[in-house]
Amino acid sequence: MEDTRVNIQRRSFLRRTTLYAGGIVSAATLQAWGEHCAYAKEHQSGDRGTGKGYGELKPTADQNGQNILALPGDFRYTTFSRTGDLMSDGFATPAFHDGMSAFHGPGGTIRLIRNHEIRNPARDFAFGVAGPAATRYDALAGGGCTTVDYDPEHSRIVRDFISINGTLVNCSGGRAYNDIGWITSEEIISGPESGYGKKHGYNFLVRAESNAPEPAVALTAMGRFAHEAAVADSVSGIVYQTEDSGSNSGLYRFLPNDPEKLVAGGVLQMAKIRGVNGFDTSARQTPGVELAVEWVTIDDADPDPISSSTSCFAQGFAKGGARWTRLEGIVRGEDGRIFFVSTSGGNAARGQLWQYAPDSSGGGYVVLVFESPNSRVLDSPDNLCVTPRGGILFCEDDASGDGDTHSLAPGITDVNRLAGLGRNGEPFEFAVNIFNSSEFAGACFSPDGETLFVNIQGENSIASGMTCAITGPWRRGVL
Repeated sequence: MEDTRVNIQRRSFLRRTTLYAGGIVSAATLQAWGEHCAYAKEHQSGDRGTGKGYGELKPTADQNGQNILALPGDFRYTTFSRTGDLMSDGFATPAFHDGMSAFHGPGGTIRLIRNHEIRNPARDFAFGVAGPAATRYDALAGGGCTTVDYDPEHSRIVRDFISINGTLVNCSGGRAYNDIGWITSEEIISGPESGYGKKHGYNFLVRAESNAPEPAVALTAMGRFAHEAAVADSVSGIVYQTEDSGSNSGLYRFLPNDPEKLVAGGVLQMAKIRGVNGFDTSARQTPGVELAVEWVTIDDADPDPISSSTSCFAQGFAKGGARWTRLEGIVRGEDGRIFFVSTSGGNAARGQLWQYAPDSSGGGYVVLVFESPNSRVLDSPDNLCVTPRGGILFCEDDASGDGDTHSLAPGITDVNRLAGLGRNGEPFEFAVNIFNSSEFAGACFSPDGETLFVNIQGENSIASGMTCAITGPWRRGVL
């Protein structure tokens, strides 16, 4: 096999990114990824990012006069849905804001469906997702989603309510086929053995048109594992899924019997590098090298109990499936290609960006597009967002714990940023969380491309987490 070793310390982000609005990568972009891989640019390892971006960042106050973000000049933002805020349905806004997507809402609003990554023990509902008892999936679990109808003209919430409840550790997810809703994903496999009333580790669908909580139904055929993100192909309806389970994480696809009725079941499969059993992608990989993919079927998508031999990953690995390290964000391409992030992958364990391109045989190939050489360039990318004007945003979840600091965030260690990637492939800082050390999550643009929404996750304390709506001169740059 070809030696794929490379000195990633000498690589930067890759050249000539061109992305399409609405979370879909255009055909022109896909053609350009080869150029990204072929023309990796030298950089100084101590740089925070060599790209021009939108200019120098500075602490910027929100509508309440509080400095939450550092942003480029002329950008402004509103903060809302803070942890503990009273919602329209009478319940408090839960903690741990995470994955999110933006849909057209009623009356010209923007509808945000937002995860809350609640990890409370069974029966502990502190800062959790409340809501009606009748709609809970598990009466003893405190996770779920909230829906927010946001008025961009007046920068205010029109309505907000709990949309799904009784789930657990709702981390990320993605848009369902035909944008019928949000697939919310549980990043945990706990169950009755941990005191909960039901098994967890599933996907659930939150319909975009729902104006009240609906009963949560586990999509068991999509697999029981530590789900991170999921996204449906806009043509085939195939749902690609990432697993965040340390160094034993798989890339999956779900072949639904009915793309618009995921409860109708289907077949779960895991990616395998053709001709190599147990291929390890975590290090010693070269950007631009095409690795042929085939898919192996998971015979028991809903294992119980889960063990080192029965888990979805173990089943796929036994058939030769590939191994990634902490797969997280995922976005889709209009011709079926997808892009996904390995948060702790790479020689420096600071993150990788991968592309999967299917082919007519049902296989395809994966390509390493970018690998971070150090924390200053990019530290632990999590959620992933493609943008309307030819750029990409990584939400940092500074999981490396290396104690890094930032001049714009005095007193904070393990600082988190929104890192942009421009048309020339050079990284740049777009935003810095100067409020606390929480990760950014859920970055997504409004349907008209004028507002970037992003969450500061926060913790189990009042006002520690929130959603930000950022506006400004987007057309000056690539986002």
